[in-house]
Amino acid sequence: MNTTRENEWDLIIQSKSSWLSVDLKEIWRYRDLFFLMVKRDITTVYKQTVLGPLWFFLQPILTTIIFTLIFGKIAHLSTDGTPPVLFYLSGLILWNYFSETLLNTSRTFVENAPIFGKVYFPRLIMPLAKTMSGFLKFLIQFSLFVLVLLYYKLEGVTMVWNASLLLIPYIMFLMAGLGLGAGILLSALTTKYRDLIFLINFGVQLLMYATPVILPLSSVPLKYQWVMELNPMTSVIEAFRQVCMGASVVNYTGLLYSTCFMAALLFFGVIVFSKVEKYFIDTV
Repeated sequence: MNTTRENEWDLIIQSKSSWLSVDLKEIWRYRDLFFLMVKRDITTVYKQTVLGPLWFFLQPILTTIIFTLIFGKIAHLSTDGTPPVLFYLSGLILWNYFSETLLNTSRTFVENAPIFGKVYFPRLIMPLAKTMSGFLKFLIQFSLFVLVLLYYKLEGVTMVWNASLLLIPYIMFLMAGLGLGAGILLSALTTKYRDLIFLINFGVQLLMYATPVILPLSSVPLKYQWVMELNPMTSVIEAFRQVCMGASVVNYTGLLYSTCFMAALLFFGVIVFSKVEKYFIDTV
C-alpha cells in the first residue's frame, strides 16, 4: 500500500515573482551578515594605512582648508554671511556622504558578483551595508563639524538655535535615502553597461557644482537658481546650514521636494533592483 508523506523543509528558496519582492523579515533574519559587512567596510578601508581612522577627520579638514584658500581668500566667493570654514565643511561632509553612498551602491552587482554566484542571501543587504558604513563615517565627520561650530559660537558668531535643530536627523535620513535610491537604481544598469561606471563617477563630480557646496543658492543668478533647485541635494544642504546657523527661515518647501524625490528614487530603485537580481549573474 502506497502512502504519501508531506515533506517538511527547514528552508525553501524560490524565485519571487512579485513586482515589488522585498522581504523585510528575510533581511532582518540576515542582520548578522549585515553588521559583518558594515564592520568589514569600515575596517578594511584604512587597515594598512599609517594614520588609519584619522583619515576620517583629515579628509574633510584638508579639503575645507583648500576650499577656504581658493574660493574664499583668492576668488572671494560669497558664503552668505557664514564663516567660510563652517560653510565649506558643512557642504563637504554632506556631499561626501551622499556621493560615496551613490558610487558604492551603484557597483553592488559588479563588485559582488563572485559572492552572489555562490551564496544565497538577500542582495539588498550589500547596498544597505554600504549606506550604513558610510553613515558611521559621516557621524565621525559630523562630530568634527559640531566642534568647529561650537568654537565659532564661543568666538561670538551669531547663532540663534531653535527647535529647527530637530530637523538634523531627518536631513541625515534624506541624504542616506537619496544616495541609496540613486545607487541601487544605477546598479541595475551597470550590470549590462560597464561604461556607465565611469560615466557615473564623472557625473557625480559635475553634480557637485550644481549643488551649493561651493556657492550658496542666494549667490546664483535668479534666472539660474531653478536649475540648482532641481537637484534634491540642494535643499538638503541649504536646510542643514540654515538649521545649524540658526536661520529664522528654513526652506520647508525644498525639503518636501527632496522627500518626494527620495521616495520616488527608493520606490523605483527597489523595484528595478529586485528585478535585476534574478538574472544579473548571466550578464555580469
